[in-house]
Amino acid sequence: MVAAVITAGVTGGDKTAEPAPTVTVTKTAGEDDTAAAADEETSPTPEETGDGVYALTDTVTYESDIDVSLSGFRRTVSGAYADPENTSYVGFTVKIKNGGSKTLDVTMLTVNCSYGKDGHSSEEVYDSDAGLNGGPDTKLLAGRSINVRWGCELPKNEKLIQIEVAPDIDSEASIFTGSVK
Repeated sequence: MVAAVITAGVTGGDKTAEPAPTVTVTKTAGEDDTAAAADEETSPTPEETGDGVYALTDTVTYESDIDVSLSGFRRTVSGAYADPENTSYVGFTVKIKNGGSKTLDVTMLTVNCSYGKDGHSSEEVYDSDAGLNGGPDTKLLAGRSINVRWGCELPKNEKLIQIEVAPDIDSEASIFTGSVK
């Protein structure tokens, strides 16, 4: 297992500095994975965190013990009553687990996608028939988790997707990327 702690920066504009959220990445090491565990206390950059992004199957753990992971990737086409309608997209589940001691306001969850090597902006897909209704309308109590279905435009001829997820307004976005079949 590989874990890294990343301090995202310092916030505060009134001459007092407050630490920004810290992200811990937990990745299950495969047979071919010889990377050792590393602890970083600086802002993430491509040179310091490998390629600067996380695999679609990684779990990112924030300093506040909030876990974010993605799963259940499935390509499909939105329905006639969806927004946008009749559009190729990838659907997936965003799982947020609140392992901390405070309630988390997941109504401020943000998910942004782009696709292709040139980073084309990907439109969010709303399709109630497919369970794609946007973000949650609730807060997440300590010790609880929530699964949110999400959809992002992904043309049939594209495979590479980048998904940025911030579990609440106070957290920096975690960037996941990979190919979807």
